[in-house]
Amino acid sequence: MLRYARGVVAAALATAVVTGTAGWVTGDAQPVLAGPPPGSASWRADPVLGEELPDPARSTPAEVAAFFSGLSAAERQLLLLRHPSVVGNLDGAPVELRYRANALALAAEDDPRYRSLAAPGRQILAFDPRGRGQVAEVFGDLRSAHRVSVVVPGSDTDAGTFDREGDVYGTPAGMARSLHAEAGPGTAVIAWAGYTTPVGVGVDAATGRLAEAGAGRLTRFAEGLTADGLPESAVFCHSYGSVVCGLAAPRLPATDLVVLGSPGMRADDVDALRTRARVWAAKDPTDWIDDVPSVRFAGLGHGTDPTDPAFGARRIPADDAQGHTGYFAPGTDSLRAFAAIARGTAVDTEGALR
Repeated sequence: MLRYARGVVAAALATAVVTGTAGWVTGDAQPVLAGPPPGSASWRADPVLGEELPDPARSTPAEVAAFFSGLSAAERQLLLLRHPSVVGNLDGAPVELRYRANALALAAEDDPRYRSLAAPGRQILAFDPRGRGQVAEVFGDLRSAHRVSVVVPGSDTDAGTFDREGDVYGTPAGMARSLHAEAGPGTAVIAWAGYTTPVGVGVDAATGRLAEAGAGRLTRFAEGLTADGLPESAVFCHSYGSVVCGLAAPRLPATDLVVLGSPGMRADDVDALRTRARVWAAKDPTDWIDDVPSVRFAGLGHGTDPTDPAFGARRIPADDAQGHTGYFAPGTDSLRAFAAIARGTAVDTEGALR
């Protein structure tokens, strides 16, 4: 009888995730953007080098990196010019080549949503205009950086909202730019909006469907960085992005997993993540995410709050952050702590960051 009662309570709480609480909105189910980059069919059929090109759908990032390492500069440039959409999104390809390829792909786009991404000087590491659009941008010098971080955003994020002017520190570009400025020389930060995110707070936000697809894409992206000779990353996961990171954790090459404003990671505790990365968690007292029930029932909800001491994550101070998107605001304790993690200088003693 007690087990039944707990089940009823859990069901009611999980339903609240879907129906929403005061101030929330409902969201539409989103089609998942999956598979290889646009233009892959033409890439596979291209005999220009007299050999088979690595299949974007089946080749591992390590295999892609090995292929490009065997090409001359002229051969790399030829592939870039013939297939910018593939080269720009091919995990394991040299980052410098991907920047140039995505600049070409963006220059050919007429969609006003992407106009700002084409501005000179931006280092676009991935760009896929299909659907709502996906993009990744680098702040700093990836090739010379001793420490690399990746920011994984949550709901309502796509190429069109990647660097919107309103709510700057709630955008992928704004979070990454702020973290890089605070972390300083020797670091690089990547804003990665490379998966289909939920829109609003509805069934997509309450389930792991989109996060499961995103976890695979995030893992492959991170593997592409290491295959290209870059150091393993500290991964900062905001809101629904922490669900993505939780599902990716067992396979994700990372030094640190940092979750902020998290509804849960689909794990009961740190051990259940099966990661060798250090796990950190932050939540400020004014964040509405605290209204999300910390349950999983019949596929709904994302489980234990990572800031719950029982979860076992290292706690990051965030009392002076404001709301759900204030964690990267300059001057906050949370941003200072994030920067220490990004630099690799954070020390945790009995749960306190210093």
